[in-house]
Amino acid sequence: MRDPQNLPADAHATDPDRPARPALLVVLTVILALEAALVVGVAGWLLIELLTQKPQSYPSAVAIVVLVFLAAAWLIATVVGVARRRPWARASAVTIQILQLAVAVGCFQGLYARPDLGWALLVPALVAGVLAVSPAVVRTSRTTH
Repeated sequence: MRDPQNLPADAHATDPDRPARPALLVVLTVILALEAALVVGVAGWLLIELLTQKPQSYPSAVAIVVLVFLAAAWLIATVVGVARRRPWARASAVTIQILQLAVAVGCFQGLYARPDLGWALLVPALVAGVLAVSPAVVRTSRTTH
């Protein structure tokens, strides 16, 4: 007997016992995919900047680039997990959104406040966080064995 957790993502498409993919799950997946695309873009931009500009501190610059690449990998893994309806992916999505909320709040205050960036981070984080814990998404990603 094959383990249903290790089946390909589309293997459940014809399974009559598998609930249909709710619209809220699709919206959550799209928001997370857009966030992942943006973080991948930022990672690429930071890498190009590191290779073409002289930073004040190379160790700090390398550390930031590595952290952003790790964040991109985490987001991509979460998108794949949400798309495959893995229960762990909801917790990962909520954690990502909480961290994004913290960064958004930081954008609203301080010497270099950027409320425009704050709102751009805050709104999708709130929406994705609420979607990740919505009953429809929880129900469809819950394991049944």
